[in-house]
Amino acid sequence: MDPKANQWRAEVLKALAQPTRIAILETLRPGEECVCRICPAVGGSQPNVSKHLTLMKKAGILDSRQDGTMTFYWVKDPRVFEILDLVDQLLRREGRERARMVR
Repeated sequence: MDPKANQWRAEVLKALAQPTRIAILETLRPGEECVCRICPAVGGSQPNVSKHLTLMKKAGILDSRQDGTMTFYWVKDPRVFEILDLVDQLLRREGRERARMVR
């Protein structure tokens, strides 16, 4: 595998490997959402959540649009949820205790 491809893979996986970011993705699972609703859904401050959103957008996981003063985000490729679902399956296979940690 090309080293640049491996670097990109690592960046995408690193962008997913944080609890708040996973919570943001789960909030976006149904579709596009405004930052004003993402923040309370994940229990984070607007500046903190915005940093996470920016990082995931830079990694190519999210996209956004402005509507007046509101910024809306969505997952660019829903296959990212397949990654999260596969991790859930692995954890369930490891036992109930680990599966509870995911939820």
